[in-house]
Amino acid sequence: MGLGHKIRTGYAKLSFLSRLACQSHDAKTLPALPCQIMKQDGDRLRSLALFGAGVSGLLGCATIAYSDEAEHGLAVPNYPWPHQGILSSYDHASIRRGHQVYQQVCASCHSMSLISFRDLVGVAYTEEETKAMAAEIEVVDGPNDEGEMFTRPGKLSDRFPQPYANEQAARFANGGAYPPDLSLITKARHNGQNYVFGLLTGYRDPPAGISIREGLHYNPYFPGGAIAMPKMLNDGAIEYEDGTPATEAQMGKDVVTFLSWAAEPEMEERKLMGFKWIFVLSLALLQAAYYRRLKWSVLKSRKLVLDVVN
Repeated sequence: MGLGHKIRTGYAKLSFLSRLACQSHDAKTLPALPCQIMKQDGDRLRSLALFGAGVSGLLGCATIAYSDEAEHGLAVPNYPWPHQGILSSYDHASIRRGHQVYQQVCASCHSMSLISFRDLVGVAYTEEETKAMAAEIEVVDGPNDEGEMFTRPGKLSDRFPQPYANEQAARFANGGAYPPDLSLITKARHNGQNYVFGLLTGYRDPPAGISIREGLHYNPYFPGGAIAMPKMLNDGAIEYEDGTPATEAQMGKDVVTFLSWAAEPEMEERKLMGFKWIFVLSLALLQAAYYRRLKWSVLKSRKLVLDVVN
């Protein structure tokens, strides 16, 4: 039983005795002094009960905030992504660099099962570059005329290769943790772009009093603070084709831009179509306003004279 409940129970009992004493005083069975004392004690208990309720509320809010942070991780900052504007488009050079980061850093554990090689044509690579990239992988296809499966070089219509044959193999290779598919990761997580960037660049040593078991790594942006994935982005980990310095923040920004495009490749076309529709509807609105003014101007400019004599 909590402190606030005990105080409210005592206050209720004292209020009952106070009313009983006052009634007895009116009947001249008790002196007036005990009644006044009980009223004063009741006021004190009322103040104490309100104070206890306030403290309990503050403690409850603090507990909820702590449990929410433990469940969802530390709130990530909001970063000014250049493609978030109403008429802004993706940085296609950043998409190309982000794909390079994914290939050399992320693809060994994480799949992108919803993305095909042909999706990169005209976005980050030319058709010839994409065909050469797809031909580097071996794809199991078939059956052939003899009913047997065979391998062939990849082509544009093939999806990105899977790092593991199935989920069980992925968990076995990662100590029981299952690396999520990254095709829609920026849409599947709350505040997705900022969360992924904060997670990739947020590794640090655990603070005093927090112990992380072997095989896990401390990251305050991950729910629970302990994540199985080690820190993957380090300065100079890769060498960009265009000579951009491969710092940790630069690689994080580029791979998040690539993942954002993968989750929403139609964004640029959607924004352009929306702008065209707004422009056409604006012209239609102006025409409707002019037509209304033209048709109603005759009626609104009439002068009515009322002859009350005849």
